[in-house]
Amino acid sequence: MSIYQKLEELKIELPAVATPAAAYVMFAQTGNTVFLSGHIAKKDGKVWVGQLGKDITTEEGRQAARAVAIDLVATLRAACHGDLTRVKRIVKLMSLVNSTPDFTEQHLVTNGASELLVELFGEQGKHARSAFGVAQIPMGACVEIELIAEIA
Repeated sequence: MSIYQKLEELKIELPAVATPAAAYVMFAQTGNTVFLSGHIAKKDGKVWVGQLGKDITTEEGRQAARAVAIDLVATLRAACHGDLTRVKRIVKLMSLVNSTPDFTEQHLVTNGASELLVELFGEQGKHARSAFGVAQIPMGACVEIELIAEIA
């Protein structure tokens, strides 16, 4: 099944690529490697604000990470000039989870993104990753994730 069929089956409509909020670009390519800038969680078109361990549950964080992954795939599509079949491999994710000092489930939050990428890209979606708890994320977002991919 193609990536486009999987998106349709999951009823995922990729959004327009976000505009950078500061002095950076949404992606940069060197050779066949594409680096996607950090994308923050959004809900209903607005920044998904909150802190894990305080006012957001692990499951809500998982959903936020999944939403970030959808935005990342949209940016990856732009990096591939509109053709997601050019994605050879999702190489790495780095996830920042806005969390209290005693919250220890950043890895479970990040699964929301990781699982969706594997669901969409299959074996090529399996990736290395890091998940960190941080004191704050820009605009108070609950999750921020960046992605590295190899493309053809």
